[in-house]
Amino acid sequence: KIEAEKLELEQAPFSLRKVLDEVTETFRAKVVEKHVELITYVPMDIPDGMIGDALRFRQVITNLVGNAFKFTDKGEISVKVSFRNTVENREASSKGEVNLFVSVRDTGIGITEEQQGRLFQAFSQADTSTSRKYGGTGLGLAISRRLSKMMGGDLTLESKQGEGTTFFFTVHFGLQ
Repeated sequence: KIEAEKLELEQAPFSLRKVLDEVTETFRAKVVEKHVELITYVPMDIPDGMIGDALRFRQVITNLVGNAFKFTDKGEISVKVSFRNTVENREASSKGEVNLFVSVRDTGIGITEEQQGRLFQAFSQADTSTSRKYGGTGLGLAISRRLSKMMGGDLTLESKQGEGTTFFFTVHFGLQ
């Protein structure tokens, strides 16, 4: 549906914090199995009541957290929500809208610069040994980026090999 541009995003009320709690609950077994801490943080000044596609928002976060667990054997994974831009958000909130900036950071193996260039291509992974060692098809990040763009934002990353990776994505939602 995404490739054919037939996917329509739902515009329905949802709780931002509830979606993040659901994602955290999804990974409870991984937290216990790998002894990797999963932290979510949403400052109190971020409104909870959003209008948008909660399922697609959850899908992007779930993909990013799932990847983080795949490549992190010790340390932590954190999901942090903030305003994308304070001035921009003042203007948007006066219209009943908000621009969110979400980061998913891990303390995993990291990604080389060369590998980063291939990450958002469908059916492509950091290198051929990645799919053998860690599994996956390489579709998740390409789909997540497309969904982020459909929600009025984008998906990018910063990484250092051996030090971990942070994925950043932005979204535009209405406010309840």
